[in-house]
Amino acid sequence: MSEAIGTIFGFLGGTIVSCETGYRVLQHPNPHKTYSRLSEAKWFLALRWCEQFHYPAGILNYEGQLAFYNEASWKMGEENFLPRQYRPAIFKHCCALGLGESTTFSIPTRDGFSWSQVEIIAIETDPRYGRVALIRLL
Repeated sequence: MSEAIGTIFGFLGGTIVSCETGYRVLQHPNPHKTYSRLSEAKWFLALRWCEQFHYPAGILNYEGQLAFYNEASWKMGEENFLPRQYRPAIFKHCCALGLGESTTFSIPTRDGFSWSQVEIIAIETDPRYGRVALIRLL
């Protein structure tokens, strides 16, 4: 069976290829994995982006929830990584960015004397749900 290639593009350091049966991510561990929706392929790459770091990283949605976070975030604790009271402000910063743009945000630490910095990257994996914020501790 021939797999005609339609479009090839990059997303978060990965490559998505459209074919007759859907979308393939070249970096997927299963080279035959095909996603039926482009948003599923983008979501896979967003998860992969978070998992590549040995320090806390995650995906913040418009509801202020971490839709995904990596192992380092889990070990640190979701609340220590991204305290709930700062999530609306972080997402507001995300909404002010263009897609693919990034900025930093300072969060006071529990001791109140120091700050931690997070990087915010605005992306959209599925237009039905709008943008999400990729967050990583700097």
